[in-house]
Amino acid sequence: MSRAMSDPAIRYDGLLSGGAMVAGVIGHPIRHSLSPRLHGAWIRALGIDAAYVPLQTRPDTFEMTVNALTGGTFRGVNVTLPFKERALALADDATDRAAASGAANVILYREDGTLLADNTDGEGLLYALRRQAPGWQPDRGPVTVIGAGGAARGAVAALAAAGAADIRILNRTRARADTLSALLPCKAFGWDDAATAFDGTATVINATSGQLTGDTPLPLPPASDGGIVVMDMVYKPLETPFLAACRALGHQTVDGLDMLIGQAIPSFVAFYGVAPPDLPVREILLAAMVPAPGDL
Repeated sequence: MSRAMSDPAIRYDGLLSGGAMVAGVIGHPIRHSLSPRLHGAWIRALGIDAAYVPLQTRPDTFEMTVNALTGGTFRGVNVTLPFKERALALADDATDRAAASGAANVILYREDGTLLADNTDGEGLLYALRRQAPGWQPDRGPVTVIGAGGAARGAVAALAAAGAADIRILNRTRARADTLSALLPCKAFGWDDAATAFDGTATVINATSGQLTGDTPLPLPPASDGGIVVMDMVYKPLETPFLAACRALGHQTVDGLDMLIGQAIPSFVAFYGVAPPDLPVREILLAAMVPAPGDL
């Protein structure tokens, strides 16, 4: 049993009522998600009449599952891979940041039965950079984002809104980077021009999961004395092969766990109408990532 499950300081002994506030996270697969641990710790600490549940759905039933939860107990859901772009398309309305990102990681169920899409991933990205790289600012120099999918689009939108003036998209296929640069304020580069994309960069963000699926290793920024801040959005493993390689080159690295926490804070407020309490949630999640002896 992990410390997150056994620590009496975060144990909740209340019972849900018929008026409980319910939210959850939907994806495929969903078993790996730490969001139920995170939101559950906050709910138990506050002692509120609420629950946060994992929702597994097949790719062909995503829209059906989301729509089936309207008009009832559910306040909303977080949306994870591979449904973020479909979540935006499904919603009746979208916040400006969701529209700019081209994807949604939050769907809110409104009283009239309509769906509102939001995207808090950008807040999570900035939260992680500022927590793990104290003093980091979006305008400290050029930012290079690796990838051109939904996660990269969200990163560009958030960085531009925060004040980053020189954003570069580096993607294996230049055409996809060109598509993104036509929508958002960024410059496009293909992998054959990685050296130019990294030239003078102050921040590098990996918005792909390529190395975790056995794809070709990512291009790396040139060695430095710690002046470049490098972030990977992935949090399992905590130190990805990309981060390990960048650390060996002398860069300051930022893992994706704080991005998970940072995007969850505004989600929690939207679902339950109250700010999450001050808990050592990173430590709780790290404990949950260590397999119990019986799971080995």
